[in-house]
Amino acid sequence: MLEIAILTILLALAFTFTNGFQDASSIAATFIASRSATPKTGIILVAVMSFFGAMLGGSAVAFTLTGLVDAPGGGRVELIILFAALVTAVLWNLVTWKIGLPSSSTHSLIGGLVGAGIAAAGTGCIFWGLEELFGPSHELAGFTKILAFFVISLLIGFIGSFVMHRATGILLRNAKRSANRPIIALNWCAAAVMAFSNAANDTQKQMGMIAMVLVASGLALTADVPFWARAACAVLLSLGTISGGWRIMNTLGRRIFRIEPVHSFDSQVFSASSLAISTLAGAPVSSTQVITMSVLGVGAAENPKKVKWDVGKHILVAMIVTIPVTMLISGIIFSLLSFLYGA
Repeated sequence: MLEIAILTILLALAFTFTNGFQDASSIAATFIASRSATPKTGIILVAVMSFFGAMLGGSAVAFTLTGLVDAPGGGRVELIILFAALVTAVLWNLVTWKIGLPSSSTHSLIGGLVGAGIAAAGTGCIFWGLEELFGPSHELAGFTKILAFFVISLLIGFIGSFVMHRATGILLRNAKRSANRPIIALNWCAAAVMAFSNAANDTQKQMGMIAMVLVASGLALTADVPFWARAACAVLLSLGTISGGWRIMNTLGRRIFRIEPVHSFDSQVFSASSLAISTLAGAPVSSTQVITMSVLGVGAAENPKKVKWDVGKHILVAMIVTIPVTMLISGIIFSLLSFLYGA
């Protein structure tokens, strides 16, 4: 069992690295495409702020993730569930990165956990959160909380960016070209806040997985995130960002809408707001999807005819299918692994 635990932790760290060029690279997309920064300086800024976000981001999201699956059968079964979920999430990240499709590593991991959990012990082992939602407290919890904040974060990204860009357009309607200089400076601030907010939310998922592995393998008594796990995730997310998510950046920064500095700023402000709210609420959300919707919102506010809606449609389809498809893949992987290991 120790061998499976070590492999699963290594896989969680590998997943953090792929997060860097899948999710974190999305942050730099509008910043760089708007020519507010060169690719090199933009990526370095995002990588540095991602490191600090991971180190200082707290553990609320990690605790949401650790309570999602409660599978009977001992630590061995739980370890195989975690391993299957991470294999699925890493594969999903690599495939979508290869084709340049902005997709959610967050929801691929959640789909992997739920799919493997159901394959292991049925739907009863998943914390759906329905009793809490329809109970006296009407509280969002478990899987319901994740889905609710998925919708809320996308609406904030799209509607907020749309409204803000309309307001910005009115304020700057008589502005000269030189107005881009202070906007570019503000873009650096917005990108830094966005990178910090993303890392604070994103790396907690891998930290939560590592904490679950340590408990399932008997190496820890409680699902607390150790410092070495937080530091390792912070470093690997930064390295993944620097290593390049250029395909994703090209899709978000150039293929949906031609982005100028003001578009980038309006998009970043509401993307960062959406991620910060979700992190404080302990809800794992996808920065890629939030940024995509904010870019579409800004484009729609500027000129709907200039938005390449077909690209947005493909990304939206990927958003919708990520969880069910990864659930299926992870369920199959768990079944194969449990057969091989006799779980």
